[in-house]
Amino acid sequence: MDVTSPQTPEPQPRPETTLLPEPKRLGVLSRLAPEPMKVVLNWGRRYSLWVFNFGLACCAIEFIAASMARHDFIRLGVIPFAPGPRQADLMIVSGTVTDKMAPAVKRLYEQMPEPKYVISFGACSNCGGPYWDSYSVTKGVDQIIPVDVYVPGCPPRPEALLQGILKLQEKIARESLGERYATGGGSRPSTAALRSGLVAAPPAPGEDH
Repeated sequence: MDVTSPQTPEPQPRPETTLLPEPKRLGVLSRLAPEPMKVVLNWGRRYSLWVFNFGLACCAIEFIAASMARHDFIRLGVIPFAPGPRQADLMIVSGTVTDKMAPAVKRLYEQMPEPKYVISFGACSNCGGPYWDSYSVTKGVDQIIPVDVYVPGCPPRPEALLQGILKLQEKIARESLGERYATGGGSRPSTAALRSGLVAAPPAPGEDH
């Protein structure tokens, strides 16, 4: 009887450890807010938009109609008539922007806290509309502030504003705050880069030209 010692099995090679990819980070919150946090933050912004309505002409009536019971954009998470620009997330410019009104639009936009968004509502705020050839009309509000969504029409229907709001919410859901607030402004152009040469105010009496 041949007695042999049992063979010890050869040790199997251990599988290599695969490290998970480094999650994307959020700008200054790089140590605290990984990628899942971006989804939560964008979800909250998407459905809690306080609107600062800058109604300048007849398109403002269509904005009011969109906020009434028939269309009711509050069901989309849009809260109209913020107390002021410092409490607003979304500015809707509806109507004809003149060169005299443009500095006020820009000033109120700069008073809104980040993150802030702009919808240009109607042909007049998009490009000047039927008054584009006027000496006193700004050829689009995007010449003084950055615009996220353009809603065409003269006048645009309330349904068009609802579609514009949905498009903005889709944009917010995909937004990367790291890119938006990166050094140098990221892909979002600065207000200074969009500023156009507006008609200068006439000098005060007694001032030199």
